[in-house]
Amino acid sequence: MRYIDGAVRDFKDLDLLATGETTIHRLDARAKVVVTLVFILSVLSFGKYEVAALFPFFIYPAVMMALGNLPAGYIAKKIVFVIPFVLAVAIFNPLVDGQLMIQLGPFGITGGWVSCASIIIRSILTVGAAIILVSLTGFTGICRALEQLGMPQAFAVQLLFLYRYIFVLTEEGGRASRARELRSCGKKGLSLASYTSLVSHLLLRTWERAERIHIAMLARGFTGEFHTIHPKRFGGKEISFVIAWSAIFIFIRLQDIPQLIGTTVMRMIS
Repeated sequence: MRYIDGAVRDFKDLDLLATGETTIHRLDARAKVVVTLVFILSVLSFGKYEVAALFPFFIYPAVMMALGNLPAGYIAKKIVFVIPFVLAVAIFNPLVDGQLMIQLGPFGITGGWVSCASIIIRSILTVGAAIILVSLTGFTGICRALEQLGMPQAFAVQLLFLYRYIFVLTEEGGRASRARELRSCGKKGLSLASYTSLVSHLLLRTWERAERIHIAMLARGFTGEFHTIHPKRFGGKEISFVIAWSAIFIFIRLQDIPQLIGTTVMRMIS
């Protein structure tokens, strides 16, 4: 029950963050979606043994959180939640790749550990960029931007419905779970029979609720298209935003910034 309530609260917190009035919030959603896609592709295009070259990309989430007044602690918690799933996949790399890459005195670091670290850093960057995008734009704005960028309308509408009515599903699940707790007489845990009954009742109640929502939407003239009260325009600010960040990402991708800084420092010292 607490887990369901916490999940609903997290989704609502993201929606509240997306209602900000900063300059980044007011940009057209298409510009932010395009920049995020370029960022993710740039991060994923590195080789599996690249680690140091990925760190300069942290400038993007840092700048976006600062300009958008986003709470760094909240974003960090969302990223940390994903890390265990990434570790479950990346932890097997050292078992597969035993090639020695770095020798630090008596200790040797194999390619498996290097690629494991690379996967973790990429995950932090890409997941963080996606969370920041939702926090600055809202899922509704993202779906509308994807549709304007060429995504099939049916797919965009399905994504938007999935997000909007996940609140309905979690609220129904919360009520069902609370009812079970009140009737369990203090017993903890959930038997297989109780779990099956709970899920089946939740499915039936969700199905009935979906039918009522569908009828209400048809009665209001819904034709599969969402209209915006204050549509935004892709203007000069958006073009400058996309070009500037894309140029930065391409420069960081083509130039090994840590190596360049190290070489410059060594030249200054010598």
